[in-house]
Amino acid sequence: MVIGSRQYDNATPAFHSFQVIRRNGAVVDFNPEKISLAMSKAFLAVQGEHSSLSTAMREQVTQMTESVIHALSRRRPAGGTVHIEDIQDQVELVLMRSGEHDVARAYVLYREKRATERAHHTPEAPALHVIADDGRKLALDRSALEATVDAACIGLGESVSARRVVEQALRDLYDGISSREVRSALVLSARSLIEREPAYNYVTARLLLDQIRAEVLGRPVSPTEASTAYAEYFPHYVKTGIEASLLDPRLAQFDLARLASALEAERDLQFGYLGLQTLYDRYFLHIEERRIELPQVFFMRVAMGLAINEIDREARAIEFYRVLSAFEFMSSTPTLFNSGTLHSQLSSCYLTTVSDDLDGIYQGIKENALLQKFAGGLGNDWTPVRALGSRIKGTNGKSQGVIPFLKVVNDTAVAVNQGGKRKGAVCGYLETWHLDLEEFLDLRKNTGDDRRRTHDMNTANWIPDLFMKRVAEIAEWTLFSPSDVPDLHDLYGQAFEAAYTEYERRADCGEIKLFKRIPAVQLWRKMLSMLFETGHPWITFKDACNIRSPQQHVGVVHSSNLCTEITLNTSDTEIAVCNLGSVNLLAHLKQENGGTVLDREKLRATIRVAMRMLDNVIDINYYAVGKARNSNLRHRPVGLGIMGFQDCLHALRVSYASDEAVTFADRTMEAVCYYAYWASTDLAEERGAYSTFRGSLWERGVLPPDTLRMLAEERGGHLEVDASSTLDWAALRGRIQAVGMRNSNCVAIAPTATISNIVGVSASIEPEYQNMYVKSNLSGEFTIVNETLVEELKRRGLWDDVMVADIKYYDGSLAAIERVPAELKALYATAFEVDPVWLVEAAARRQKWIDQAQSLNLYFAAPSGKKLHDIYFLAWQRGLKTTYYLRSLGATAAEKSTGQGGELNAVSSQMPHAEPEPKQCLIDDPTCEACQ
Repeated sequence: MVIGSRQYDNATPAFHSFQVIRRNGAVVDFNPEKISLAMSKAFLAVQGEHSSLSTAMREQVTQMTESVIHALSRRRPAGGTVHIEDIQDQVELVLMRSGEHDVARAYVLYREKRATERAHHTPEAPALHVIADDGRKLALDRSALEATVDAACIGLGESVSARRVVEQALRDLYDGISSREVRSALVLSARSLIEREPAYNYVTARLLLDQIRAEVLGRPVSPTEASTAYAEYFPHYVKTGIEASLLDPRLAQFDLARLASALEAERDLQFGYLGLQTLYDRYFLHIEERRIELPQVFFMRVAMGLAINEIDREARAIEFYRVLSAFEFMSSTPTLFNSGTLHSQLSSCYLTTVSDDLDGIYQGIKENALLQKFAGGLGNDWTPVRALGSRIKGTNGKSQGVIPFLKVVNDTAVAVNQGGKRKGAVCGYLETWHLDLEEFLDLRKNTGDDRRRTHDMNTANWIPDLFMKRVAEIAEWTLFSPSDVPDLHDLYGQAFEAAYTEYERRADCGEIKLFKRIPAVQLWRKMLSMLFETGHPWITFKDACNIRSPQQHVGVVHSSNLCTEITLNTSDTEIAVCNLGSVNLLAHLKQENGGTVLDREKLRATIRVAMRMLDNVIDINYYAVGKARNSNLRHRPVGLGIMGFQDCLHALRVSYASDEAVTFADRTMEAVCYYAYWASTDLAEERGAYSTFRGSLWERGVLPPDTLRMLAEERGGHLEVDASSTLDWAALRGRIQAVGMRNSNCVAIAPTATISNIVGVSASIEPEYQNMYVKSNLSGEFTIVNETLVEELKRRGLWDDVMVADIKYYDGSLAAIERVPAELKALYATAFEVDPVWLVEAAARRQKWIDQAQSLNLYFAAPSGKKLHDIYFLAWQRGLKTTYYLRSLGATAAEKSTGQGGELNAVSSQMPHAEPEPKQCLIDDPTCEACQ
C-alpha cells in the first residue's frame, strides 16, 4: 500500500489491528490510504481542481498521515475500533497543527457539506447485537447501559450525565460487538468528557471498575453486590494465587474470613481514572493476562505481606490495609508490586560504591543487574575508580578511566527492565575533584563519540563545600586521580579542606604528576550549562549530606540514590538500602473554627502505622545481594515521605510563591519528622534499637535540626536557615536517649510520581505542573484537570467552553486569560510561573527537620546562566543536601483543539532543548570573555 512516497505494510501494528465504524454502524478495515486521499483532495481544493500535488506536498501528506496514525495508536495501543468521525477530527487537528489553515478550512467545509447531505438522507439505524461473555448473541439493551452509567454517576452531582455518556458511546458500537468492547466504549466515552467536567474522571474510573470486576469475578457486579462479592472471592483469590505460584503460601495461614470481612468495597469509589488504570495495568497480579486482583483485594494482599511476621498478624494486616485503602499512606512501588508474593523485593533504593579494580568494577555492574531485576533504583558512587591516564601497576599500562565503564552500566540498565513493569534505572555519582569530571559532564550529550555517551542513565555531581567556596572566591580548582589522593573520597568538611589543599601543594611541588588546574567558576559554568542542555548531571552536596548524617560514626555518605532523596553510608562491603512510603498530606487536613488546618492527631496515628510498615519491610525484604542484606539489617534505615503538598496549598487558598507556603512547608515537615522519629522510638522500645545506634548522633542527643549548627561551623559560615520550631524537641531528645531508635534514618521525600497517581493527589512537594494537560505513562494518556480550580471557576460563573479552550490554548496557564482574577492567577500559578526561589526556600525549611534529603525539581520558565547560578548557590547556602531535575520546558501539553469532546486527548510530546547562551557570564568573573 502506498501513501504519498511511503509504502505501508498492511501488517504494520500501527493500523493493522484497527477497524473503522462507519456512520451506518458497519465495521470495515482501517485503510490509511483514505486519509492520504482526503488530505490530498483538501490541498487540491485550495490550489484549484486542475492543479497537481508537488513532490514536497506529497511528502507532507505522507508525514501528516503518519501523524494521524500515530495519534490513533497512542489512544489505543492494542488496536480496536475507532469511529470515522474521530479519524476526521484527528485529520483536522493535524492540518491545523502543521500550519495548513486554508487546507484545514477546506477540509472542514467539505465535512460540513457532507454532513448536511447526510442529514437529508438519514438511513434508519441498524439493530445492534452484543456477544455476551458466555457467547450468547443478545440485542443491545440501551436501558441497561444507561443504568450502568447512572450507577457510576451516583453522588457526583448534576454536572455529569449518564445519557450523554451513553449517546456518545453508542456511536462507537457495531453489530456483533462483544460485551467487553461495550464496557470499553463506555469508559472511552466518559473519558473524553473529563476536560470539560472533571467529575467525569470518577465516572470513567467507576466504569473501568465495572470492567475489572467482570474480568476478575467472571460476571458483572453491581455496587450493591460488591461487598458480598469481594468477601466471597477473597479466600478463592488467595488459593488461586498460591496455586499459580504468585502468592506466598504463608498467606493461606491467615484468618481469611476475618480479613475478607474487613474489605471495604466502597473505598473503590475514591479512585480517579488514572489511578485505577495504573493499578490495573501495572500492579494487579494476573494469570495469562487475566487479572485476579480487585482494588481492595490488592491493598489487603500488600498489607498481609507486610504483616506476615507480626504476632497478631490479622490485626496488623487490617491496620495496614486501612491506611493504604483510605489513601492516608501509600507504600512505594516495589512494595506494592511484590508484597505478599514469592519475590518479596520491597525496597526502593540501593546505593553502592564501586572499588578501584577490575574485579570490583564488574562485581558492581553485576550487583546492579541483580538489584534492578526486581524493581530497585540504583545510585552508584564511581569516585574511587582511577582517572584516565593513571598507572595500572598490574600491567604497567594506563587506565582508560571511569567513562568506558559507565557505558557498560548504561547498557546494563537498558537490558534489565524489571520484567516489563518499569525501566531499569541507575544514577552514577562522581566527586567534583575527579580528573574525569569534564568528560563525565558530557555523558548525556547527543554529540561526540557515542561510545563515550550514556543516553539512558542519570548522572550527578557530588560537590564538596570547598568547591562552592572556590567558585564564590573566583579561585582555582584542581582535578586529581583518586589513585593519587585516595583519602579524599572518605573525607568531608574541614578535614577534606585540609587534605585537599595539601594535595594541591604536593602537585605544585611535583610530587603528584597527574592533575589539572582550572578556574573553579569555569568548571561551575560548564556544570550548569550541561545541566541546562542535557538535564544532567544533577547538583548534590557532599558535605551537607555527611555533616548532618546521624550515622557518621560508622561510615561515609558517598552518593545519593536515583532520585536524590536517600543519603546513607556505602563502602565496598556495604550496599545501602532504603524502604520508602509517603503520607498523603491532603488526607490529613480538617475543618476547624471555620478554617482548614492540619489534623495533627490523625497525622501522628498514620505515621505510627506507616513507620511500622516500613520497618517490617527490612526483615521481609528479598535481598539479591548479601552486602545489601547485611547493611539493611545493621542500620535499618527507612524513608517516610509526603505527597499532596500542592493540593494542601489549594485547600488552604495559599499561593506556592508566598511566605505562607514556606511556613506551611516548615510546620508540616516539623510535624511529620517529629512523629516519625517518635514512632521509631516506640518500635525501639518494643523491638530493640538498631545495632549501630551507640555512637550515633541520635544516641548523643543531636537531632536533625541540631546539625544545622554543625554544618555552619564546618563551613565557616555560608549557611542561612530559619531555625524556629514549635514542638517539644527536648522531650523527643530525652525519649531517644532513654529507649533508642529502631531506624538509623527515618525520613526522605521521594518523587512519588506513580503512587501519587494512584492516590490522585499532586506528586511529592511539586508545584502544579499545569492546570490542564495530558499525562503520558506506561498505561497510556490521561487528561488531567485541576479540579479545585474548576470548582472555583464554577462558583464565579467563569467555567464554560471558552474557558476550557483558553486554558488549553495557553498550555494550562491562567496568566494570559484576562477574565481570570489576579488572585486566582497567583493561587493557581503553574510550576514554570513560580519563581524557583520559593521552591528552594520551602525546601530549606523542610530540610532542617529531615535526617535524609528530598527530591527537589527546579523549574525555570526562561533559564539563563545568571539565574541558574543564583538558584543553585542559594540551594547550597540554605543547606540543601541535594537537588534533582532542572526543568526548563514542559514535556506535554493539551492540544489547542477545535473539537468539542476532547476527542482524542491528543498530546504534543516533543521537548526541544534551547541552547545555553555561550557568552553569558554566571558571576562577575574576570576570566570570562563576556566580562572583558
